[in-house]
Amino acid sequence: MSSRKKVLLKVIILGDSGVGKTSLMNQYVNKKFSTSYKATIGADFLTKEVTVDDRIVTMQLWDTAGQERFQSLGVAFYRGADCCVLVYDVNTPKSFETLDSWRDEFLIQASPRDPESFPFVVLGNKVDVGDDRRAISTKRAMTYCQSRSGIPYFEVSAKDNTNVEQAFEVVARNALAMEEQEEYGGGFEDPIDISLDNERDGCAC
Repeated sequence: MSSRKKVLLKVIILGDSGVGKTSLMNQYVNKKFSTSYKATIGADFLTKEVTVDDRIVTMQLWDTAGQERFQSLGVAFYRGADCCVLVYDVNTPKSFETLDSWRDEFLIQASPRDPESFPFVVLGNKVDVGDDRRAISTKRAMTYCQSRSGIPYFEVSAKDNTNVEQAFEVVARNALAMEEQEEYGGGFEDPIDISLDNERDGCAC
């Protein structure tokens, strides 16, 4: 196999409504920030071609609605994911406290072969607001991530573009490692086929 096939990495972004999932995705993919995003209904995705260790890969970033009623989007949405990004707002304690439930929801729906080693990345968004309004300290977030198999953690700002590029670089690298592990391990469906299936199946709601 001299020419390696093009890789599609499926990344799911989860977190409470209003933490900035859509803003982060748009800042990373389109280098734009807007204060007027409407709440995401169901799910939406953007794609971006990136280079990881001299390999060109396509990242498919799935942005989900944070409202409770959209939490169970179904197995088809989560299946085939190569990395899951958990986002919270450093100024909103509840959004940090629900990270575990989003993580659990993902593992239930996606059913990865080895849940313990599945790559997650945690992003604490809206650090531009300033320390005086901050509710979750860096130390508390780091402790949380360390206690869950050392999840990579970044403090980011979609507004100022702080650490966004660096965070998604780690997401891409971890997703590619996961994809290659599945490829050589066998027994997994190709994420590209899955995304096409999703379009055919449509929504049962």
